[in-house]
Amino acid sequence: MTIHLDNDRKIIDSWFKNAAPWIVAIQEQQIESRKLITDRSIVDAVVSLGGQTVLDLGCGEGWLTRALAARGLNVLGTDIIPSLIDRARTIGLGNFELAAYADIAAGKLAEKFDIVVANFSLIGEESVSGLFQSMPSLLNDGGAFIIQTLHPTISCGDLPYVDGWRASSWDGFSKEFTDPAPWYFRTLESWIELYTTNRLSIVEIREPIHPQTGKPAAMILVGVLRD
Repeated sequence: MTIHLDNDRKIIDSWFKNAAPWIVAIQEQQIESRKLITDRSIVDAVVSLGGQTVLDLGCGEGWLTRALAARGLNVLGTDIIPSLIDRARTIGLGNFELAAYADIAAGKLAEKFDIVVANFSLIGEESVSGLFQSMPSLLNDGGAFIIQTLHPTISCGDLPYVDGWRASSWDGFSKEFTDPAPWYFRTLESWIELYTTNRLSIVEIREPIHPQTGKPAAMILVGVLRD
């Protein structure tokens, strides 16, 4: 258990170190898959649900919060990294709050939302489980929790298709990035179980296709809160 908690902490430590180059990478659209398909895919998925209030978990420098706010939605973006939240507030459009996943799971946010979205921001183990457990208290009746994450069958690579911690790298990113965070791999079955055991019924699975490789660039899951 201690090892697992250490890995969740290492994720946060890595983002403290890499916040500055990440801001540049997003601003300059350095991530090809995001530029080609996945940014648009998560915006389209959220907008298609028709909600008005949105919580953007792990919002980073706030690009998704701003994109949704520009479409008339009332959006709150949260992140644990102060420099990312500072950057988001400087750019404006949308509301932003410094908050750790554990604090949110413990009830830090007093309001409820029509939609909670996490875009490539659920890479831990216990921290992610805690967030799923808190969804009934974060969502309005009939609200939806939508995530975009690495596609399990693609991201698994040659390793066994089982849940577990994995090493990552900053391959393809600038040399300014350092100390890549570990990430917790989940099978599709495990993602579905996180939803169903926390009063969320999966109503849609989307697989955005990379226009150049013809393979899934990500997986989007949409779960609606059950009575």
